[in-house]
Amino acid sequence: MSIWNLITRFVKDPPPSDLFELSSEGIAFAHAGQSGFQPLDRGVLIPSPVEDNLLRSDLILAAVQHVAPANGSSKKRRPAAVILPDYAARVTVLDFDSFPSVPDEQLSLVRFRVKKTVPFDIDSAAVTYYVQPTTGNGAAKKIEVVAVTVALEVIARYEALFRSAGFHPGVITTSTLAALNLYHGDGVAVLAKLADHVLTVTVLAGNTIKLFRCVTLEDASESEMLSVLHPTFAYVEDELSSPARKLILSGFPPGALENMECEVDVLRSRFGQLDACNAGLLGYMEEVAG
Repeated sequence: MSIWNLITRFVKDPPPSDLFELSSEGIAFAHAGQSGFQPLDRGVLIPSPVEDNLLRSDLILAAVQHVAPANGSSKKRRPAAVILPDYAARVTVLDFDSFPSVPDEQLSLVRFRVKKTVPFDIDSAAVTYYVQPTTGNGAAKKIEVVAVTVALEVIARYEALFRSAGFHPGVITTSTLAALNLYHGDGVAVLAKLADHVLTVTVLAGNTIKLFRCVTLEDASESEMLSVLHPTFAYVEDELSSPARKLILSGFPPGALENMECEVDVLRSRFGQLDACNAGLLGYMEEVAG
């Protein structure tokens, strides 16, 4: 699917050769077909939608420069794709009875709708959106819009970090939105992505997003995760009039949630072993490879 390609490019550039996914555990990276992972100490990077994520930007900068050193004496910044932790942004699915045709009016309406749902000032936020394919028919037809909102202060710090490392972060997205490129299926399914103590749950109907939730967990126990997943499955059955028949996992330990009443599968990538820290990076690689 190409949801990421449609809604998460804040700046449209050709696919860069340097790719980075940041998480509280470290930096997953890829360059010229080679990929790897550079761990970070606990507390160096803490994802947040409202506060500076880069608590030790000096150590993160050093890690980026270590895995992607400068190209000789050239002062030209190299293009890069930067994949942020899910919890650094807010993703919202909005529905409208009608939607303006003028882009400026669309953006104003989206900003107005998400204003009360984000924990920061919408006037100091970067907002991008995607109008999904129309579902329903007749009076039931709704226009569904996926909005991605990031506090300018948060995104500016990430951009400044990579500019200091000699990169131009022309593509910025979030981990799960990029990872959705790894899912190929139809019908109704739930994708659950675990990264450290953050659980991101996405309800998918074919190639459309119906619900997107990102929550922090106290201990990431199975019972705590089920307390998030069970209401999600109930929502699916009530709102979509069809049960979710598949749960796709990313970042979970082997054997997790195997007692669910639906089919449980894991997200996979043809570009390498997928784990809690690189699902977005591998999803980005899937998208640009076509």
